Amino acid sequence: MNHGYGNRRGRRGGGRRFGDGGSRWDEGAGSSGGGGYTRNSEWDSREERGHGGERRGGGGGRGKHPPHLKGREIGLWYAKYGGIKRSEAERKSRAVVQMDEQREQHITQLLNSVQRDASRDPHPSTSQNWRVKEEPSGHRCKYNIVHMSGEKLPSYGMREVNVTFCDCCLCMYSISMCMDDILHLFLLFIFNELVRLINANQVLVISGETGCGKTTQVTQFILDDFIQRGMGSLCRVVCTQPRRISAISVAERVAAERAESVGEGKSCGYQIRLQCRLPRKQGSVLYCTTGIILQWLRSDPYLSSVSHLILDEIHERSLQSDVLLSIVKDLLTAREDLKVVLMSATLNAEKFSKYFNNCSMIHIPGYTYPVKEYLLEDVVELLRFKPQHQDRRPRYRRGFMHGQNVRPEKEQKEAEYRESWPCFARTLRDRYSDSTIDALEMMDDDDKINLELIVALIRHIVMKEDNGAILVFLPGWDNISTLNDLLMADQIFKSDRFMIIPLHSLMPTVSQTQVFKKPPPGVRKIVIATNIAETSITIDDVVYVIDGGKIKETHFDTQNNIRTMTAEWVSLANAKQRKGRAGRVSPGKCYHLYNGLRASLLDNYQLPEIQRTPLEELCLQIKILKLGPIASFLRKTMDPPADKAIELAITHLVDLNALDRNEELTPLGFHLARMPVEPHIGKMILFGALLGCLDPVLTIAASLSFKDPFFIPLGKEKIADKRRKILSRNSRSDHLTIVNALWGWEDAKKQGSRFEKEYCWENFLSANTLQMLQNMKGQFAEHLLAAGFVNSKDPKDPSSNINSENEKLIKAVIVAGLYPKVAKIRPNHSKKRPMPVKVYTKADGKVCIHPKSVNAEETQFHYTWLIYHLKMKTTSLFLYDCTEVSPFSLLFFGGYISIQRDQDQETIAVDEWIVFQSPARIAHLVKDLRKELDMLLEEKIKNPRPVVWNDRRSKDCAVLSAIIDLITTQETPAGGPRRGSQ
Repeated sequence: MNHGYGNRRGRRGGGRRFGDGGSRWDEGAGSSGGGGYTRNSEWDSREERGHGGERRGGGGGRGKHPPHLKGREIGLWYAKYGGIKRSEAERKSRAVVQMDEQREQHITQLLNSVQRDASRDPHPSTSQNWRVKEEPSGHRCKYNIVHMSGEKLPSYGMREVNVTFCDCCLCMYSISMCMDDILHLFLLFIFNELVRLINANQVLVISGETGCGKTTQVTQFILDDFIQRGMGSLCRVVCTQPRRISAISVAERVAAERAESVGEGKSCGYQIRLQCRLPRKQGSVLYCTTGIILQWLRSDPYLSSVSHLILDEIHERSLQSDVLLSIVKDLLTAREDLKVVLMSATLNAEKFSKYFNNCSMIHIPGYTYPVKEYLLEDVVELLRFKPQHQDRRPRYRRGFMHGQNVRPEKEQKEAEYRESWPCFARTLRDRYSDSTIDALEMMDDDDKINLELIVALIRHIVMKEDNGAILVFLPGWDNISTLNDLLMADQIFKSDRFMIIPLHSLMPTVSQTQVFKKPPPGVRKIVIATNIAETSITIDDVVYVIDGGKIKETHFDTQNNIRTMTAEWVSLANAKQRKGRAGRVSPGKCYHLYNGLRASLLDNYQLPEIQRTPLEELCLQIKILKLGPIASFLRKTMDPPADKAIELAITHLVDLNALDRNEELTPLGFHLARMPVEPHIGKMILFGALLGCLDPVLTIAASLSFKDPFFIPLGKEKIADKRRKILSRNSRSDHLTIVNALWGWEDAKKQGSRFEKEYCWENFLSANTLQMLQNMKGQFAEHLLAAGFVNSKDPKDPSSNINSENEKLIKAVIVAGLYPKVAKIRPNHSKKRPMPVKVYTKADGKVCIHPKSVNAEETQFHYTWLIYHLKMKTTSLFLYDCTEVSPFSLLFFGGYISIQRDQDQETIAVDEWIVFQSPARIAHLVKDLRKELDMLLEEKIKNPRPVVWNDRRSKDCAVLSAIIDLITTQETPAGGPRRGSQ
């Protein structure tokens, strides 16, 4: 829509790509930049801290130090003086917010004509407490599982036999029969006993060794029992799985055992996000992810259609599973007919039983082949391994250089480890050679996994051990890719006698499915995986497991409001699961690459996710499910999060306007809670719908909530980086790079499957991930249609995409969602050669752009501000998924606007730290227009309806069009027209 002033980018036409011909901000006094709002602001002091400077200090005048200073004092004085000069230079180079006279007059008239009622109804509360009676204290099962010798059991085609079972663990200790009949009898007894216990108890905890078949068999036992009793239509078993691939693979296996296809109205199916193959409604088993159950609870808080709820792999203690456990505990008093089975592969069943008022427990032993375990000292002795190029500095010196950041709770164990090491080393001298002990001392490094040792161990296995697949556990992609390179560089592994398969979420799905296939005769499979291969996923032919001893864990630092991802030592539960992957087809071996002292200090279990991640999305779920006050509900969980984490999450949601001061959902919060994404991403989606750029914003939201479509090709990392840079089209935006990639894929698909494959291959894109993103966009659009924000469930509906070619508007919408995740760009002025810019955040000072970003090596930007999605600490503090943004984007979609004077400058600032120069009259005009925008958006959120862009008399359309025009055209440089301008 055009109000007679300038041009706006119109609807998508030819060449729909972002970037190409980027522009520079029309500067007022020097290059574009921003600085601290006041001379003593936290922002300036944080920046100068990295330079060792201060604001004040005496001087000798004209840049020369006072004559009385000597030695080190002179250096300190120049550091202070340099800080003062830098601050003054940045103050003078602040970007100028300006508009031409014609637009100034138009906006003044527009604001004068817009009449709005100042009185507004208070937001109605959309949350009610759901209170249930306290569960009556349960009783511990007192059954006696003993069949005395000579007792007659149902034969089912077998002869009568003498057999005795032990109490509780179901192990046979007196038998007299052939092995086939033993297994048949054992399964029969397990069937009868489990069904009896489930029918007799409302809650049952089942712990089972790896390979006991609890995930595939318990669900079938329940269903078959109902069918045998002629009550099949009353049975609907739902079993949760922690991962998507687990739900699919287990459902397929169960269907195969029942000689059926998956879903299609048969007895077994699965449902995961955006994908399902549903079974019949009655008399069926459904495997699903935990999030699916939480979605059901919104519309059916009593799970009225479910007869049996099985929560599998609960020992992993994911955020969603802990929340579901707490909800189910309260639900049991309202649904006395609901049967709940908790299944865990590790020996912490007592904790879950205690949480459910000492409910009944049963342990099922696994009948895998024996697995022999080796520790690091055994491996080094076996291989006579001598580490090369090992860092011999003390650990306290290595830690700083390697980015080691030990969390407080780990420091005590590390101190105990260091204190115990001399004694441990002495105990080794009776059993191991001096060279082994020397090697252990050289390898005693908390940070690194010795990949050369793993290569040597794999070489030993393939040359001296029997056939069988090898499974290597490593913490992350960097280790996986490096080990793959080392193996491919070894002459032994270059032959076709080996199949090396990396297993990681960054790999294409096609590659992931290869791990389940058995190789041809004479070929040995080597799988290099993260902890994704620990549970539920069964690689049948694995005989040898190499446990790297580390696992990547994300932790949330509530003090500094940052996430950290580090390679932590595995827990005993992890180690047990990894050992269990071997020995499924023959006697196996497991090599743990940590020493005996480290093994004795491992934690029993990982820290529950609820205690180490941000809680904003969870808080909204608690409110939308009407579970009462957030803190009260979270304190009822098995291991409650810290009060500080809860307070921080609630504060963030209040700042986002998702919760009011009474901790009730606002209209915006209600919509965000119903969106299946993190709250900030949900806000971005809503603004994309309201501002007519739906399709690209949905693409960005899908990639941020799932993953980007790029995979990392082994040995071609630099080529992949270059292809991403090309796809960015100089937009200086990781988000728009993904939009361009998906639009290119859509164009290629229209030309045929061959062109689609070539496009994905050339750009290192996963077609499966792209398809998943497209499916997610459709799901998001359905949510928006149901809420009334759009007219169609088609993300590409023209009425929702009138501004989808407007690159700067889309960047502004990204600001609306991700603010206040803002970083400041400072050019790196090098006289010799261009250098990447330096980046700072208000809270942390200097940070780094993640190497995978298209902005990582960028030397020039049009503006001096970045918006980012994630800030995470690994070896350094990195910003992930960042986009360069303009002053008007921050002014209209950032925080609170203030207008002040800084010495001789008239300024306008966002939250008093993002500061721009601006004449007072323009600053007040921008602030008034921002107020109109906020009221308009608030009204649209409260009463959702699409904007009618072709209604020239609409005040909503007039205000939005004026803002879009300012964002789009008032930031065009003098150096040429923008792409797409008329």
